[in-house]
Amino acid sequence: MPIPPRPNKPANNNNRNNRDRNNKTPQVRVNDRIRAPRVRVITAKGEQLGIMHTRDALAKAREIGLDLVEVAPNADPPVCRVIDYGKYKYMQAKLQKGNKAKATRMKEVKLRVGTDTNDYNVKMARSEQFLDHGHKVRFQLRFRARENAHKELGLEMMAKVVEDMKTMGQVDQPAKLAGNTVTMVLTPLPAQQRVKKFKKYEEADFDTESEEFDATDDPAEE
Repeated sequence: MPIPPRPNKPANNNNRNNRDRNNKTPQVRVNDRIRAPRVRVITAKGEQLGIMHTRDALAKAREIGLDLVEVAPNADPPVCRVIDYGKYKYMQAKLQKGNKAKATRMKEVKLRVGTDTNDYNVKMARSEQFLDHGHKVRFQLRFRARENAHKELGLEMMAKVVEDMKTMGQVDQPAKLAGNTVTMVLTPLPAQQRVKKFKKYEEADFDTESEEFDATDDPAEE
């Protein structure tokens, strides 16, 4: 007995709609629209208030007449600021307009397998400042002498950089080993999502626009 032909399936509009939604710029979640049960809270001045239940953070914001705004939804837990949302939108729009007028440059931060904690923190603070000014950052780590026998340590350090910079930038070019050098490039997150982790290590007179920190064409040159 012949098998009857299957009826044509209607187009899956739900999948198409989902794709359309995914292609849209994500909306900033504010107050009751924040879905995460716990969030890391900071003030408009960058002061850390710690991790708390979202309902408590929202109550704290309302108590002082401000809003709870999710600024880094991909962090774990998400990062929220206690601020005036109207002023926040105005300042972000103004900042984005200003950033579009600036030329994006490639900045360079050099690391070593033996970079000590304080030096690392300062370099990460510089990286945050570069990213916050709309520049890409190329991280370069070069192995010397006996370090060449432990190149996995360089890749581990690059992974640490990605983790530490995840609220400021995202990977544009993954860590790549070539000879005795590992390089990696990060590009800035959208302005409204950036949150600095190393702010207290910033140098007051540091010039993010200085050509001294521009990346060379060849990362192997020195």
